[in-house]
Amino acid sequence: MTTAADLTPNGSVLGNPVRRREDPRLLTGQGRYVDDVRLDDALFALFVRSTVAHARIGRIDTAEAAAMPGVVAVHTDESLGLPARKLFPPIPDAFNRPHMARDAVRFVGEPVAVVVAETRAQAADAAEAVLIDYEPLAALVDVEAAARDEVVLFPEAGTNHCYQVAYGNEGDALEGADVVVRARFINQRLAPAPMEPNAVAAAPDPDSGGLVVWMSSQMPFMVRDAIADSLGIERSHVRGIAPDVGGGFGAKAYLYPEQVVTAVLAWRLGRPVRWLESRSENLVNMCHGRGQVQEVELGACSDGTLVGLRVRVIADAGAYPGLGAWLPTFTGMMLSGVYHIPRIDYQAESVVTSMTPIHAYRGAGRPEAAELVERAMDMLAGRLRMDPVEVRRHNFIAADAFPLKTVARAPYDSGEYARALDRALEIAGYDALRREQVQRRARGDGKLLGIGVSVYVEVTGGGAPVEFGSVEVRPDGRVLVLAGTSSHGQGHETTYAQLVAEFLQMPMERIEVLHSDTARVRSGQGTVGSRSMQMGGAAIEQASREVIDRGRALASELLEADAADLEVAGGGIRVRGVPGSAVSWADLASQAGEAGLVAAVDFRQQGFTFPFGAHVAVVEVDSDTGDARLLRHVAVDDCGKVLNPLLAEGQQQGGIAQGVAQALFEEVVYDTDGNPRTSSLLDYAFPTANELPRFETDRTVTPTHLNVLGVKGIGESGTVGSTPAVHNAVLDALALLGIEHLDMPLSPEKLWRAIQEAPLK
Repeated sequence: MTTAADLTPNGSVLGNPVRRREDPRLLTGQGRYVDDVRLDDALFALFVRSTVAHARIGRIDTAEAAAMPGVVAVHTDESLGLPARKLFPPIPDAFNRPHMARDAVRFVGEPVAVVVAETRAQAADAAEAVLIDYEPLAALVDVEAAARDEVVLFPEAGTNHCYQVAYGNEGDALEGADVVVRARFINQRLAPAPMEPNAVAAAPDPDSGGLVVWMSSQMPFMVRDAIADSLGIERSHVRGIAPDVGGGFGAKAYLYPEQVVTAVLAWRLGRPVRWLESRSENLVNMCHGRGQVQEVELGACSDGTLVGLRVRVIADAGAYPGLGAWLPTFTGMMLSGVYHIPRIDYQAESVVTSMTPIHAYRGAGRPEAAELVERAMDMLAGRLRMDPVEVRRHNFIAADAFPLKTVARAPYDSGEYARALDRALEIAGYDALRREQVQRRARGDGKLLGIGVSVYVEVTGGGAPVEFGSVEVRPDGRVLVLAGTSSHGQGHETTYAQLVAEFLQMPMERIEVLHSDTARVRSGQGTVGSRSMQMGGAAIEQASREVIDRGRALASELLEADAADLEVAGGGIRVRGVPGSAVSWADLASQAGEAGLVAAVDFRQQGFTFPFGAHVAVVEVDSDTGDARLLRHVAVDDCGKVLNPLLAEGQQQGGIAQGVAQALFEEVVYDTDGNPRTSSLLDYAFPTANELPRFETDRTVTPTHLNVLGVKGIGESGTVGSTPAVHNAVLDALALLGIEHLDMPLSPEKLWRAIQEAPLK
């Protein structure tokens, strides 16, 4: 059997920075997004959305709208007649979501009716004419109030509590502690705000008698299945295509009701129908991320040795609980962080609120855990008057302890945390930064210097444990790779081609990678949880090995040589040490018969992988204005072996930017009546490149044993590590004023007020 070691000669294409093959198309405006799909005679759908956060629905009058020029149809959920949707199996059925609100609305922006017209303008005019009688009810925008069940959003459920998770050691987790840090942390709501908002286009398919649906989605098979099931037709009769997708970040792994409704309308009307979300719609309708209130107690001995951790979490699930309600499970799983914590006592409950549903957002439960642990570690260092680096080193899980299962029940595969921290401190010049900080404080500098450290571990490879990949060598010598994962910025077309080029020893230009088309690809579980390379890549690696083994068998007959004496080289297979005795891949494919020279694999990974790293942030806080500026950010992330360092760094850079944004800028805000106050990019503090420095990235390499490639995920690591580093840096700058903690985002106004009221000012 061919192994990866057999196929990695000197000068390997793997491990080298290869530019993305996708970029020329995208950078020259030739990308093809959902709204670029040309559909003749297409209708336009526009959804009438709730203007109140919580109300009973009386009458929905659609008569005037239906009679307006260009209007083809107006539907409510009742007239459409689709069943409610089960969002996530562990959630009780009482919390199921209708496609459009029926008896009650539960968040501003919830779809209540849909108008279909010949033009977008006509649909917008008609939507204004739909009259809805609302009987306002009390809104729930405070998760702790929601947990008291004084106002219940789902009367049939009788409670706002929709999910719980708990674990812990026997006895008191803090027993024997000389010092206990107690704190209340808030992980605020965030809006994913991808460049491309949600979009769907659906058209009858005369060839199959079914539908073709284009969607901006991370999981086209999931959307395809939901549409087919709603129509009651075979899934094979719905072709789902995710063309170029302008960002996902987890929010496009949610099944939006508009996706199903738009497709159903196209099916029933027998005409193409398209829907494109506006930016304001996107900020209130696309699922939000984070949203936790955390009560934390961290105990330690006087020398800094950790004794135990007690955590209580109330998580905001939003108006309709799904995966977001389950994410505290991931948070609890990662509470050990990179430390040996002998005892952990964890309880979390998720509650519904009258706000936009919460779903996975870059990191999905893991940033909340890293932020919690790393803030508590900094506060512990302050109480003990120890350097934050020292207290961390003292408690690291040792490199020779892996693999292991933590007290938080996480099966860590591999780790070398001290090495990542050492490298980050070296790049940052940590000791020199501390000396500069001492000097600034001594001279009373109004620009307060802060240095923040975080050392994190996260879990990747979540979602389904199986992923599809296939490799086919064609008679013309070109190779077709089919991938079950979907790309929306990760560069799959490049890295998968690199992988196959390495194994088959041929130019990347002869390899085509196809994904995100349910009619061309057998199956796919989508791109979530940083799973693509370790799952999809591993499937393609295994398929490549099987193609090589089949090719060796064919070449053995053609060359009259023992298969063991054959090697892959020069665009084909040859007798080892005899360059002139070779047969090309094209000839081998021609000799393969009807079966072809192809291998299809459903790869199953036995467990998760756990990337890790260390970040150092350097900030400057203006004591007169409260303005916090990130001066430097150093990130050393370890995702195992790296197949394309250029693309890995791109993931680091993007992840860091989103993590910094949570620490300093972004927050979804509602008023007490549940009205969104951040429903445009004028109000939602979305940072640009002007607000961010050049990030300094590096990596260590600690392979996993769970796949042959030795790779772990990298798409979310930057987000997990950066937020606590920046948060810690700002609070480090304010420490001389006696300010121990402030919740994110650390806006100038918040910092200015804290400085004015500081106990040691």
